[in-house]
Amino acid sequence: MRVLVVEDEPYMAEAVRDGLRLEAIAADIAGDGDTALEMLSINDYDIAVLDRDIPGPSGDEIARSIVASGSGMPILMLTAADRLNDKASGFELGADDYLTKPFALQELVLRLRALDRRRAHNRPPVREIAGLRVDPFRREVYRDGKYIALTRKQFAVLEVLVAAEGGVISAEELLERAWDENADPFTNAVRITVSALRKRLGEPGIIGTVAGVGYRIEADPVRDKAVRDEAERR
Repeated sequence: MRVLVVEDEPYMAEAVRDGLRLEAIAADIAGDGDTALEMLSINDYDIAVLDRDIPGPSGDEIARSIVASGSGMPILMLTAADRLNDKASGFELGADDYLTKPFALQELVLRLRALDRRRAHNRPPVREIAGLRVDPFRREVYRDGKYIALTRKQFAVLEVLVAAEGGVISAEELLERAWDENADPFTNAVRITVSALRKRLGEPGIIGTVAGVGYRIEADPVRDKAVRDEAERR
């Protein structure tokens, strides 16, 4: 999951970003409305966390822009205003949830995951492919019924690959979805993480490489490996 946190208090913004990272949620920070609108136009986010009172275009204006775009991106309002009328006006603007300051980080994480599940209501919350069972909410992975312990980053990468349902995901897209904007585009972190993930998932290898394109979950690892071996012999 990748979220945009629009918050003008640097200490709080950094604390939220760092806390979300520990939960394998990539978070980018915008300290004002203009920056937020620019980042929304460039990046694909799963959820927007908006402080209503920020410099430049307000959180309310950003919410209107998101709703007008038709993207369906969930919006969580994050603000010190806790009066009923304030909450009502936030929901009228298109907010999907509302969290008042001060708040517990764990509550924010739970609300973000609930919004993400709601966003993907047309897809099963637990994904299964090629013997893999991935539960994003419980953060559990099983292969052929055997539990596999993964690091947070390995889980984030696997979640993106499994969601593609066998489609090819480029290293650039993995970097965008499983890391945040501060990731070095020239880093080999994706390659290293995928390599470690392959080892954790065991044999036969289930993450295939499409040369020059990216990675995918192979629906039939044994068959696909046989095809690759035959192609190499030729």
